[in-house]
Amino acid sequence: MNGKIAALLRDLAAVQKSRQSMWGYKRAAAAVLALDEPIESFLRPDGTLRKIPNIGPSSTKVILEVLTTGASPTVERVIAESGSTSDIERGRDLRDHFLSRAQVVAALRNDKLAGPALSDYHGDLQMHSVWSDGSQTLEDIVEAGIARGYQFCGVTDHSYGLPIAGGVSMNELFEQHRAIDRLNKKNRGRFRLIKGIEANIRADGSVDMEPPELRQLELVVAAPHSALRTTNDQTARMVNAVETRGVHILGHPRGRKYGARPGVTANWDRVFAAAVKSGVAIEIDGDPSRQDVDYDLAKRAVDAGCLFALDSDAHSTVELQYAETAIAHARLAGVPRERIINCWSVDRLLDWLSSKRA
Repeated sequence: MNGKIAALLRDLAAVQKSRQSMWGYKRAAAAVLALDEPIESFLRPDGTLRKIPNIGPSSTKVILEVLTTGASPTVERVIAESGSTSDIERGRDLRDHFLSRAQVVAALRNDKLAGPALSDYHGDLQMHSVWSDGSQTLEDIVEAGIARGYQFCGVTDHSYGLPIAGGVSMNELFEQHRAIDRLNKKNRGRFRLIKGIEANIRADGSVDMEPPELRQLELVVAAPHSALRTTNDQTARMVNAVETRGVHILGHPRGRKYGARPGVTANWDRVFAAAVKSGVAIEIDGDPSRQDVDYDLAKRAVDAGCLFALDSDAHSTVELQYAETAIAHARLAGVPRERIINCWSVDRLLDWLSSKRA
């Protein structure tokens, strides 16, 4: 219900003529998606709604309509009057298999689900710092990781081939590695920061770094950032990416975004088979707007025999909790703990990473 209501509020936002109204409905949708509890629990006996931050009277009206009748005549009327019905329908088709925060919490608490528990999760292997497009320092990552009980984290700032995301130059990467060495010396035996990169997958499936450059890294996440709205088959591109020597993780494989783009179209069973052969882990990216791959596609990767990485894709320390969304998808997909590299010991993980260096 949280997801259904949030989607309707996003529909309303999309047809607003006023930017203020548009952002108001978007904030309300985000607030509903972020609730830990089902929104039904906020309904009072008298039929009114308990106060939820960032949700005003207009959004409350929509919520009450849906809770009472299962639909919102208000939203449907506004959409019909806007003349944008076909655009709204396209956006609705791009919201499948996304979990609300309440669904994430429910999955984490459901003892009947197999897969990893929060206590099995030892560290996050995709995140961004102030060195590229993140707002967290390396020190912030270490402190936040220790506070969450992690044994390790991978810093995977964007590679230089993606300047729009503040991609780091090789000189900057050298300086970052010196800073990581200092932090690892300070926290030896307590926490390990892993030297990583998020490399961009080009149209032909190659990554935007040279083999000698990849060899300077302990962890390489290869991810698509282009051709994410086309329906053209890109199986060859993704197979080439996982067959690239030095790649450890296929990051947010589809590159989809909630309500905005479908991401890469590919024969994913072929991609997963290639990943198994190459020993590359398939990522479940826990960013709420990505959730990629989702639990349904992850089941097919499980059947193929894939390894997995469950990551937050955090750009700030607050976003480290996004890893819980990835864990929820893994539980729903029944991903075995032993096939999740985030659940391995530090030594086992480092040995595996080293074995796949370019």
